[in-house]
Amino acid sequence: MSSSKSSNPFEALKALTNVRRAVAAAPASDKKSAAALRFADAGIRLAAQKEAQKASEAASAAKGAAKGRRDVEGDVKRALQENDRKRAAAGHSLAIKSAAKSAPTSTPKAPKAQKPASAAGAKSATLSGMAALASLVPQAATASPASLSPAPAASAPAVKKTEQAPLSKDSKSVQKGAPRPERAAKPTASQVKEERNARAKSVSAARADQKRGPEGKGQEVAKDGQKRQRPVKQEQAKAQSAAGKDRTRAASTPSSSKPAARSQERESRDSRESRNPQLPNPVTVPVTLAPGLPVSEHGEELVEAIRSHQVIIVCGETGSGKTTQLPKICLLAGRGTKGLIGHTQPRRIAASSIAKRIAKELNTEVGEVVGYKVRFTDKTMPGAAIKLMTDGILLAETQTDPLLKRYDTIIIDEAHERSINIDFLLGYLKRILVRRRDLKVIVTSATIDAERFAKHFEIDGKPAPVYTIEGRTYPVEIRYRPVDDLDEDDDRTLMDAIADACDELEMAGRGDILVFLPGEREIREAAEVLRKRNRPGTVDILPLFARLSAEEQERVFTSGGLRRIVLATNVAETSITVPGIRYVVDTGLARVKRYSYRNKVEQLLIEPVSKASANQRAGRCGRVANGICIRLFDEASWARRPDYTDPEIMRSNLAAVILRMKSLKLGDVRDFPFVQAPPARAIADGYAILAELNAIDKDGRLTETGRDLARLPVDPRLGRMLLEASRRGALKEALVIVSGLSIQDPRDRPVTAQDAADAAHKRFADERSDFLSYTRMWQWYETAFAKKASNRLFTDELHRMFLSPRRMREWRDVWRQLCELTSDIGWRVNTAPATYEELHRSLLTGLLGNLGLRQLDADFRAPPYLGARGIHFWIWPGSSLAKKAGQWVMAAELVETSRLFARCVAQIEPEWVEAAAAHLLKKSWSDPHWEKKRAEVVAFERGALYGMTVYSQRRVQFAPHDAKTAREIFIREALVEGDYETRAPFFSHNQKLVQEIRDLENKSRRPDVLVDEETIFQFYDALLDASVVGGSSFEKWRRTAEADNPKLLFLKKGDLMRHDASGVTAEYFPKKLEMAGVVMALTYHFEPGAPRDGVTLAVPLYALNQIDSVRCEWLVPGMLKEKVRSLLKSLPQRYRRHCVPLEQYAEGFFARTGGVQRGSQSLIDALIDDIREQTRVVCERTDFKLEFVPQHLFMNFKVLDEHGRQLAMGRNLAELRAELGSQAQSAFQHMAQADASIADDLADHITTWSFGELPELMEIKRGGQFLIGHPALVDRGEECSLEVFDDLDEARKAHRAGLRRLFILQLKEQVRYLTRNLSGLQRVQMQCSVLEPVAKAFDSAEGLVQDVVAASIETAAMQEPWPVDAASFGARKDEARTRLTLIGGEYLRLMQDLAAELSQIPRKLQNVRGWPEAVKDVQAQLRELFPAHFLIAVDAEHVRHYVRYVRAINVRLDKLRNDPARDAAHMAEVQGLATAYYRELASRKGKVDQRLTQFRWLLEELRVSLFAQELKTPMPVSVKRLARVWESIRRL
Repeated sequence: MSSSKSSNPFEALKALTNVRRAVAAAPASDKKSAAALRFADAGIRLAAQKEAQKASEAASAAKGAAKGRRDVEGDVKRALQENDRKRAAAGHSLAIKSAAKSAPTSTPKAPKAQKPASAAGAKSATLSGMAALASLVPQAATASPASLSPAPAASAPAVKKTEQAPLSKDSKSVQKGAPRPERAAKPTASQVKEERNARAKSVSAARADQKRGPEGKGQEVAKDGQKRQRPVKQEQAKAQSAAGKDRTRAASTPSSSKPAARSQERESRDSRESRNPQLPNPVTVPVTLAPGLPVSEHGEELVEAIRSHQVIIVCGETGSGKTTQLPKICLLAGRGTKGLIGHTQPRRIAASSIAKRIAKELNTEVGEVVGYKVRFTDKTMPGAAIKLMTDGILLAETQTDPLLKRYDTIIIDEAHERSINIDFLLGYLKRILVRRRDLKVIVTSATIDAERFAKHFEIDGKPAPVYTIEGRTYPVEIRYRPVDDLDEDDDRTLMDAIADACDELEMAGRGDILVFLPGEREIREAAEVLRKRNRPGTVDILPLFARLSAEEQERVFTSGGLRRIVLATNVAETSITVPGIRYVVDTGLARVKRYSYRNKVEQLLIEPVSKASANQRAGRCGRVANGICIRLFDEASWARRPDYTDPEIMRSNLAAVILRMKSLKLGDVRDFPFVQAPPARAIADGYAILAELNAIDKDGRLTETGRDLARLPVDPRLGRMLLEASRRGALKEALVIVSGLSIQDPRDRPVTAQDAADAAHKRFADERSDFLSYTRMWQWYETAFAKKASNRLFTDELHRMFLSPRRMREWRDVWRQLCELTSDIGWRVNTAPATYEELHRSLLTGLLGNLGLRQLDADFRAPPYLGARGIHFWIWPGSSLAKKAGQWVMAAELVETSRLFARCVAQIEPEWVEAAAAHLLKKSWSDPHWEKKRAEVVAFERGALYGMTVYSQRRVQFAPHDAKTAREIFIREALVEGDYETRAPFFSHNQKLVQEIRDLENKSRRPDVLVDEETIFQFYDALLDASVVGGSSFEKWRRTAEADNPKLLFLKKGDLMRHDASGVTAEYFPKKLEMAGVVMALTYHFEPGAPRDGVTLAVPLYALNQIDSVRCEWLVPGMLKEKVRSLLKSLPQRYRRHCVPLEQYAEGFFARTGGVQRGSQSLIDALIDDIREQTRVVCERTDFKLEFVPQHLFMNFKVLDEHGRQLAMGRNLAELRAELGSQAQSAFQHMAQADASIADDLADHITTWSFGELPELMEIKRGGQFLIGHPALVDRGEECSLEVFDDLDEARKAHRAGLRRLFILQLKEQVRYLTRNLSGLQRVQMQCSVLEPVAKAFDSAEGLVQDVVAASIETAAMQEPWPVDAASFGARKDEARTRLTLIGGEYLRLMQDLAAELSQIPRKLQNVRGWPEAVKDVQAQLRELFPAHFLIAVDAEHVRHYVRYVRAINVRLDKLRNDPARDAAHMAEVQGLATAYYRELASRKGKVDQRLTQFRWLLEELRVSLFAQELKTPMPVSVKRLARVWESIRRL
């Protein structure tokens, strides 16, 4: 047969339709007729697709013809191979050339008018169909699934296929009277090979036809069997639309080449569909209601109700058959002629299984009369009358078909579940019913609140009619078996109770058991317990939940030989019916999703089910026989439960609903006619989330972002991520992540292989972000998919990686849909990989409510992260960031189970949060203050997002936030306090005036001279304009204001003073003080308690050692009266009473002294003398308690370096000298060397007296001032140098050592000889070093020899006065040369005698250890006598008495055991005088006083007199004598 006969596809369609009609009427036993019928069906489909391919090629001319042919040929070959495999597996007969025996098919007989004349006619028709098929095969590859399955001809009865689709109900049950189909014979291998070769040959024959394309007009078969013409354009438009859909689905990557064209094409298609709703295609197959069902008995009543009312409520109990029979009742009522009969189900599995069941009852294939549409699957062919779908699908169709004109009847099934989609649909339908008077609505469920629904759909004040249908159920016995752990020894759990209930039901009889559990984890646990209870091969334990694969779900709907125990979630409560169930075990629990409006988190908590749900579960077991339902809770618990489950709209986030309503312009959600209006709190929360996403403005209107989000059929949060990703160039990665988040996690983690699953998933983990695990998983999946050898091997590979194949396919479908949608919108996919920051900043925009801030001070048992609105959470343990997350994290979701967990977490930076949540940040300002450098008022800004501090302590300008406060701060701190930089004349004048008055206050120590700051503030406040808030605004205003009055802002002295400060003169409060030839500045400050309070003397570093501390006690004349008064107040009462009134006495003292120092006398000594003269009362220095004198009455010293920088400050001059004395000495010497007249007199490398006469003083000139220096020789080891000192005592000490060194250098021979003769000192050192108090003095033999030599030199040559020139030095040297050896020998004998006495002390101390106070006193005395280098430190005249002093100690120790009381008394007398001496010595702060030195040796003589009187003393001493000496010292 030539191909020209079938070149026109419409002619082929016409011919093949006739063939099919003829063959269908042929006897079923004709095997060739059966084959012809199959090829005719395929030919019809391919003929229609031929025209669609032509239109598609015309629209996309850019496609290459050669590449298209190769692709088509390959696709056709793969399709034929797949078809062969399926047909072989299903057992179809593929006889083409040879005859084969086959069982007759259950095809209803056709009318006589349609029977063929003979078998030859059928054969001819078969050959024509095969030829037409050969010409149309190349177009099959590009056909969509819908186009490959057209509706059957109206006049031809449906032909039932031998392979059956899985059904949700018992697949073995058939309608009464319906013929049972029989399985065809299995084809042989040769038959399969022959048919494959025949179809392969048809490919080459079709290539030529593909180039020519179809011609002519199409024809279709009318309802009455007659042919009628259909416009070619309409055929082409529909074919092109179908082909376009399929091409888009087949694309593996999103196409962004022509988004505008694609968008225009989709809009035109949507407009055509809205203008041309579903064409009427009344069902010609017989429609009969299933006998025996209660709803069938009320069929006529329901038909009449549908015809008479626009809305009816059908309350059909479980088993009444309402789900499957109501669509057929609608057909009987004449519905489905002007549009589809839409039938919604809450779950995909229910929609697909019910569609298959209804199609089976109508003896049609799924899609022909009864189709279904769920996510990613559309099994509805053109011309179908009934469409099963999820409520979400119908809701999505409202965007393109707002009035739902595609439908003339809508059935809302399982309305009791009250999901958000159902509630929204019910409200939406109520609105459009006014405009669609032809639309019929049927609301049905088993446990529906009929009264509420009837009132909702009231028309003209009349509620919708309610029809109640009893269920076709058997009696169900309810048994209560509560899970109570009454026995402490028997820890009975819920799983044990389930196993016990199953054991009890197995004893009741045969039949399957359905167990309701809250979730998948409980199902796995229960399955494990039941497998342990039952022997293998006795029961079949099957799980049933929504995430289960299709193959495993089909096992549940297929009965077997073993008793089945089906473990199901609440998915088995409604819609689907598990066949063979006679018993139910109800745990009474379900995992219910609730949304916390306060915390903005989803809570998946296990809760008790309502009464309606419990009854629904019980009804599952009364369908085939008497049933038993065991409830694992008591009857009282059941009575306390609510009647109905809370609608999802009452416990969910309404953001998506509000966004959808605003995009559809349905008005305010508060006015929307919900069946049960959501609480105001839920509505406010929905608006808050949309505001968080920046989808609405402050007035609640959609923003540009909101309109973009409304176009995306995903959660608004996910849509916000995609929108931001398109702007940041991260759309490619965001599409993968968002599509992955839209589905359930594809990663499986079976209980039996958790470790293996974790190891497999570890390759996808990222240490910084769980979101990146989705991209890694996707890359692996795409790579593996591209390299797959076969689908089976690819599925096995997914299982090895513990990835769900079904969910991965679902992920891919969602991704493909989002790619198409974003491409149509015009968003471009990035070609370069997005960075971590770009991607996560995009994701962050949709997750602003799911952020977390680590609390570093949190308890280890408390949640470590602070979330939005004060919540605290943990990171999900399965996350790769669970143990090492950063400070800031974001999470895809916060779910509360046993704890509040953050799932899918990533580390982020707070800077990203600030940018993404700029419209949500709550900003607060603290510590507004004036900053001189910026010349503006600055505050610390804190930005918080839902209670989490994003940033803090950010310095920002404060005036824009509070101009009034900023103006006040500027005036007070900048103008009043003077912390401002400006060249304005008024400012310097006012500050100088204020400082003068403050100096008066500081000097007089009166804080009431200057007016308060408030007065000055009011002065400026009255003049400055309100716009002045900072430096820039002030200067701008000032230039304008001073143009008219230059003296506008000048203050006057009289306005700033409260009273005149009399007595504050320069004489009493001088600004400078001269001391040691140095003029130093004096400053005054009045701030009690401050370090600078009082008078401060600025001391240059080089003059520190020359400060006279006694002079500084007198302060300045203006402060002397106050200090004298404070000193008098510190006296004891017995002295103070003679000086009252103190104020008058202080003034008299000031008058008598003139307010200045008397000679070199200290202030306290002068006051003691004055009190004795005025009152005849004698007091001592110790009577004055200086600690009670205020600190400001002591001179404050501020030490400055040469650059004027402060080095130290304090009131204790001795401490300052100890800290900075050496630096001061160096500075003084550098200054002296800088003076040319002094530098010439100074010399180094001195070994003989070659520098002339040594002056007593040197005057050093510096800047017009003359400083006093003290020259001295300094010991440099092997030489000496001549230097100048700033302190007389330091100069004398250094000159002594230097002069001694110069004598040693000049007497080298004599010193060497003396050293050789002092070998006996080694024994002395060994004897004395064992006594701890004197060990420092006898540290080494070498040191002891050097000390003896030095002492000998000083005795022989350094008697006072010391030599001051070369002549006197030479005379002393000659004198010492002859005496040095003799004096050295005397010192040697002295040391040997001392060693003899000291060697006895350790033994004697050991004998008197029972008197520790005496031992401590002896040891203290020895330490005072024998300091380091005592031969040099102590004068020679006192050293010669050391043997007697030590011998007196030995005598005391000998007498101590005989009379310890007497020793203690003498020790007390000595310590009384010694304490006064040491206190006075400390008060002199290191200053040498010969009177104190003499008194110290009188104390040693007193010890000899008291403890060893027999040793005699050089002078008479006693306690009374020393007391009088001490009094004389104190008076002086």
